Amino acid sequence: MKSKTRLPWIIILLVSAGAMILPVKDQAAAHETPSQPRLYGLVEDEQFQPVKDVNVKLVDALDARVLSTNRTLEDGRYALALPDRIPAELEILLERPHFKDRVIPLEKDAVAALQNGSSVTLPTFVLKREITASLWIAGSVFIVVLILIATGFLHNTLAAFAGASFLLMVSYLGSPFLPQLEIFSFSQATSYIDWNVIFLIMGMMIVIAVIENTGIFHWLAFHAYRISNGKMWILLSVLMLITGISSAFLDNVTTMLLMTPITVQIALALGISPLVLLIPEVFASNVIGVSTLIGTPTNILIGSFGNITFNDFLINLTPGILAAFIGLVIYSWFSFRTELESENAVSPTLLEKLAERGKITDPENLKKSGWIGAGMLLLFIFGERIHLLPAVTALIGAAALLLWIRPDIEEMIGAVDWTTLVFFMSLFIVVGAIQEVGLISIIASQIGKLIGDNLILAMIVVTWFSAALSMIVANIPFTAAMLPVIGYLTTIVPGADSKVLFYCLSVGAALGGNGSLIGASANMITAGIAERAGYKITYKYFMKKGLPALALTISISLIWLFIRF
Repeated sequence: MKSKTRLPWIIILLVSAGAMILPVKDQAAAHETPSQPRLYGLVEDEQFQPVKDVNVKLVDALDARVLSTNRTLEDGRYALALPDRIPAELEILLERPHFKDRVIPLEKDAVAALQNGSSVTLPTFVLKREITASLWIAGSVFIVVLILIATGFLHNTLAAFAGASFLLMVSYLGSPFLPQLEIFSFSQATSYIDWNVIFLIMGMMIVIAVIENTGIFHWLAFHAYRISNGKMWILLSVLMLITGISSAFLDNVTTMLLMTPITVQIALALGISPLVLLIPEVFASNVIGVSTLIGTPTNILIGSFGNITFNDFLINLTPGILAAFIGLVIYSWFSFRTELESENAVSPTLLEKLAERGKITDPENLKKSGWIGAGMLLLFIFGERIHLLPAVTALIGAAALLLWIRPDIEEMIGAVDWTTLVFFMSLFIVVGAIQEVGLISIIASQIGKLIGDNLILAMIVVTWFSAALSMIVANIPFTAAMLPVIGYLTTIVPGADSKVLFYCLSVGAALGGNGSLIGASANMITAGIAERAGYKITYKYFMKKGLPALALTISISLIWLFIRF
């Protein structure tokens, strides 16, 4: 009875938390007084992207005296206060590191309007990039970090953390001696961290830690084997389906962390290599995870940058991804049928083991988790209407579970993979560096010239280019680096304003991860657990099985994107 009486309080908590983020009219706006005349304008780069932190100066053209100064905001806009006396000739001076300084004389009509006490809005000014030593340093550090991640010479987090620290060290210790070594300040570096991504991952990790303690995942493994009745093609399909559906609502890394130990147990009891089940599972995880905002780390990055909602991913990607999954199941059976056809009978020993472990250990907490999970799903789907960020939904759900179930808080906070969060934050800074110095702009410009104004060509290039590079570079850092490029292409390619190129990036980066062992974090985690069980997944073996899966699933998904857009 006690747990039932708590349910209304949990509902009140969720409703109250949602109400707190409803748009509220700015009370101060109603009391604003007319401002004095100002000079307004906008600064963009050559890819039509706003440039923030540009030092904008209003200068007397006759004696070079600075009359007013201000900095551009996040959207590239600025407003300059006017002096009491307006000279006859004025200039605008634009200054910012990594860009060429620009001086723009004001037209006589604009000066006359200012002298008459009127505000003036200037045309958009474009700043051109300047290639300096900072660009080569930032680019080199980015490449080194990717190589360290790809080769495994350093742990992913250590590689990214060392790279971010080195960039800050060069900026602070090198720029006093050589100004061209300045890359960014600490505040600029941290501004590139996408906190929506960080808190979304943290919140979901807490939620999964609570749910895992209920025994639901072992229960699913037991029933998957029981339903198959010893028919291996059914078992393979069911395990892939469970993994895929889990990856659509968890992230694929978390899913494989949970599924790999269970799958190893099933395979060993059957007397077959765990790899024949694990590799199709990780393929399914990478494929179906693309269908939702929270299914893959790359989708979380894409959704946050491109302002793509949970519903957008469901509507625009799910049909194509389901078709790709069906093709993947058929391919996996034919690829592994020799190993799987040897076992066709139900193993009583395995059933007994799974039945023993496959019990719901805490049904009451599972029920509570179900209520909270349903509420979170509704907020993921409908929260966009009140501008509710996915990170806020994850934090609300995590807090509600912790308050309602009251688990060991230290255990739950300890379940958060802080190593992964530090990796993401460090990676954001490293990628932010190459964006800050203009390397991303150069890449975007070259891809834009290659594609021109052909949307179909743009879709093909983005999808397959993303897939090919995701085989070489882990798809998380690759996606983070490509987002500004896709943002630029969206503005110049006719028809791309539907955000179709972001979906192409999502498909290419995630499904391309199936092409190599280092292509996705879930691959490496699965390989690590399998190796500890005595079954090593080699790079060559994974690629042999993964390349056909990559080609098949991407082709099917791309056909759907052509139909949809």
